[in-house]
Amino acid sequence: MTEQGNVLRGDSMSDHQKQLLIRWFEEVWNKGRREVIDEMISPHCIIHDGEGTSTGPEGFKLFFDRMRTTFSNFRVTPQEGLSEGDFACLRWSATMRHIGEGLGMPPSRKEIRTTGMTLVRIKEGKFVEAWQNWDMLGVMQQINEAGPTMTYIGAR
Repeated sequence: MTEQGNVLRGDSMSDHQKQLLIRWFEEVWNKGRREVIDEMISPHCIIHDGEGTSTGPEGFKLFFDRMRTTFSNFRVTPQEGLSEGDFACLRWSATMRHIGEGLGMPPSRKEIRTTGMTLVRIKEGKFVEAWQNWDMLGVMQQINEAGPTMTYIGAR
């Protein structure tokens, strides 16, 4: 499938859920529209990101603000999307420039590439629960110019 290809388009309720998730990345991350967070996340939404969780728009804004001061030039590209019932899942790739000290190290000014997956449960047009997983280790390796670690054993 190509970026934003047919798998991500359609008219069914499930396709509507995928489009909502794609809109999230376009508006919040690519355009930097912080106000859309209030529009799309329910006040009681639980957001799971790695070992941490946050609640509602205000909880997510702390993460958003930290990311926006650490990285600029966000470009999230939707890859494949799936949805069923109240759930939508999107595999994505992203590029960004490391400009701030939010990761505990000086800005490298490097363009960083990463991938991730996001799963959301949607009710009445808003996210009510979300699971976020992205390659933070790869981000840190790019910033530090370190080679791949042995924490991952590839298929080859």
